[in-house]
Amino acid sequence: MNEMPLVALAGNPNVGKSTVFNALTGLHQHTGNWPGKTVEAARGICKWGKRPFLLMDVPGAYSLRAQSGEEEAALEALAFSGMEAVIVVCDASCLERNLHLAYQIMEITPRVVVCVNLMDEAEKRGIRVDLSALSRRMGVPAVGICARKKQGLSRLIGEVERVLLESPRPHRVAFGETIENAARELAASFSLSSMENRFAALRLLEKDPCFRRLMEKHGCLGEREEEAILRAGEMLVPEGLAALFAEKIYEEAEKTAAAVLVKEKEAAARRWDEALTHPLFGGLSLLLLLSLVFFITLKGANAPSAWLERGFERLGLIFREGLEKGNIPPFLRGILMEGIYATLARVIAVMLPPMAIFFPLFTMLEDLGYLPRIAFLLDRCFEKCHACGKQALTMCMGFGCNAVGVMGCRIIDSPRERMIAMLTNSLMPCNGRFPLLIAMITLFCPGGGWLSALMLTGLVLLAAGITLLLSRLLSMTLLRGLPSSYTLELPPYRMPEPGKVILRSVLDRTLYVLGRAAAVAAPAGGILYLLSSCRVEGTSLLLHLARFLDPLGKRMGMDGAVLTGFLLGFPANELVLPLVITVYTAGQALGESGASMGEIFLLQGWNGLTALNVMLFSLFHFPCATTLLTFHREAKNGKWTAVAFLLPTLLGVSLCMLTTFFANFL
Repeated sequence: MNEMPLVALAGNPNVGKSTVFNALTGLHQHTGNWPGKTVEAARGICKWGKRPFLLMDVPGAYSLRAQSGEEEAALEALAFSGMEAVIVVCDASCLERNLHLAYQIMEITPRVVVCVNLMDEAEKRGIRVDLSALSRRMGVPAVGICARKKQGLSRLIGEVERVLLESPRPHRVAFGETIENAARELAASFSLSSMENRFAALRLLEKDPCFRRLMEKHGCLGEREEEAILRAGEMLVPEGLAALFAEKIYEEAEKTAAAVLVKEKEAAARRWDEALTHPLFGGLSLLLLLSLVFFITLKGANAPSAWLERGFERLGLIFREGLEKGNIPPFLRGILMEGIYATLARVIAVMLPPMAIFFPLFTMLEDLGYLPRIAFLLDRCFEKCHACGKQALTMCMGFGCNAVGVMGCRIIDSPRERMIAMLTNSLMPCNGRFPLLIAMITLFCPGGGWLSALMLTGLVLLAAGITLLLSRLLSMTLLRGLPSSYTLELPPYRMPEPGKVILRSVLDRTLYVLGRAAAVAAPAGGILYLLSSCRVEGTSLLLHLARFLDPLGKRMGMDGAVLTGFLLGFPANELVLPLVITVYTAGQALGESGASMGEIFLLQGWNGLTALNVMLFSLFHFPCATTLLTFHREAKNGKWTAVAFLLPTLLGVSLCMLTTFFANFL
């Protein structure tokens, strides 16, 4: 791989870079219809052409004057990685904004190919791009493609191979005689191999702190260079060079776009945006959409869960007979069947149906481009809480997995606001907690149907409201400060592709999460069986733990068995419900009688208040082990990791106690 040419893949967020990367390399990097998806550079080998090369997917950036961690990573990758060519991916429907970055990259290296993606979508919106005119104006090859359909990729690779052999002469923006003279003198003092000397000179003249820090990091600044910077700075008259450079580049991008674009009709999507982002109608649309998704999930999951339970019961009888015929010792049979098999069966029967319905629906909304509209809608709320509106996007990521949501907080530029988003992300129900919430609502909500869907929607809205409230409290106490500005792009609406939706939602999410839960549930079931079998003074260790936690559980409107389930379910939230049932059935006749989950809870004295407190504590308790480890890796601070553990836990305990107190009082 070290002998292959390194080609960078750059562009604004949400222009289809990851889709192009996947198409060229055959790798399956997760793509999504929202900005800021790629937070780390991925690499893969492209074998489309005559000679393979190494392709590097650079994080999305709007500018190389870095204003965020992503843009700094993009700048470092493009200017210091030693790449031999760059493919700049642009969105055909918003070309002018994309060309601003393309002109900056052409300052770093002349070996640039402008890849105009999403040509089919632009055509649907009445936009045509004159690629020949674009190539003439910029002085580099311009290729139109449709990455999702793999159209135009062969020509793109051909142009990449050509620029690797013959360096083009790009049209570069002129910044005036005084600045050009100073840059020329400063550039003469450098001998850089990873970028054009002129680019480094211009960035140092405008006193870009991020670029200077990277130059020092890579050992590009010595005494000779520092003296040259001082001399060149004395030649300059104008102030505010950064603003001047940006203005000149934007002017050039505007002229180029005007010369090569033909707009035959206005986009009809604007009317949809006006409705979906309206403060009133947008909020109502969001509520209705969430309720519909939850209604379909709840209504569709009941029958498959019952079928799976009956199927696992019959399969268990067959396995048990086989073990008895094989003369397996009773103790080992108990570990295998009552421990491992019973726990696995409960996890799969409870989790698989709702996930198999919810994830495809959520993936469709993601591909459609609705998630950034939610962020836009909630922006005012987060601004009032002195937090960042992009936190709404990380909240949506948390629906799938809180660990992914915490890692996704990298898209937030401000360290203070990023920490607020990370600390509060675990308050959103992840895929491991949805099965428990759905089970509680199904068992204890009379009527079902739309009422159940509205209850689940209410719980999600409660989690979002508590997230906003806690964000405000953190910004007033531990993380004081004013909110920063940010750029949020509303991507175009795109029709989801059914095949990819099913593939991603089933393989990347449903089966991945189920596999992770099963991997933890199997050994946990065996350990739980041992804890329930080992007895001290005639009582199992599991029941000893439950009884120890019982006083606190009663104050919270639950019992010690439920708290034991949450405590032992720390490795994965998916285990909580099976663990609670295991504690209840440990050493009792219930486990042998084949009682249903609802019957087990009712025999233990559960009622609507118990189910409500279980749901509240499921929403607000310590993050799972995976999320906590991810938080520690991102924060690199043990104290903040402890806060991330204690904050939601104390919130959940307090909320359950208050709910129980007022319910008993009434």
